[in-house]
Amino acid sequence: MGELIILRHGETEWSRDRRHTGRTDLPLTARGEDQARAVAPLVAARHPVRVVSSPAERARRTAELAGLRVDETDPDLWEWDYGGYEGVTSAAIREERPGWYLWDDGVIPGDADHPGEPVEQVGKRVDAVLARVRPLLADGDVAMVAHGHVLRVLTARWLELEPASGRLFALDTGTVSTLGTEHDRPVITSWNVPPPA
Repeated sequence: MGELIILRHGETEWSRDRRHTGRTDLPLTARGEDQARAVAPLVAARHPVRVVSSPAERARRTAELAGLRVDETDPDLWEWDYGGYEGVTSAAIREERPGWYLWDDGVIPGDADHPGEPVEQVGKRVDAVLARVRPLLADGDVAMVAHGHVLRVLTARWLELEPASGRLFALDTGTVSTLGTEHDRPVITSWNVPPPA
């Protein structure tokens, strides 16, 4: 059985500035492009049978620069819809809502393009992704290129945890992680691996 190779996209201006970047489609920074190229050796030897990406430019470009050919884009891999917190830092949110924590307190509604969603909805989206890719693992590895929070929720659901348990899995830009099994039970086989020095 193959493993899920999960690749978080490289740095964008907003990820660098710690601004919540859900559905806003930003390009990679020059550093983000360098990060994507640098992880190529980590994925080159894996030869995934399928590469699935978020539709976001930052994810698709990361896959390309990492040497992966995207077989399909999956809208369920879009980042968490942060609603009214789109483009806002956690520090700025806490100025108005002291003690606010995304995983516990969620988001507020935004405009028509950013209505917001609870973590449980993100969990339902990634459950659908996992249901589609699990059968492919019989033939080998499957690579998924997406965003920090959605991949953290996906990891929680892979491990059969509640979606909010994604809070346990910090994930940096331009890193590779793998999810597999041990004795037919879901496990993390590597996590938040940076590019080789």
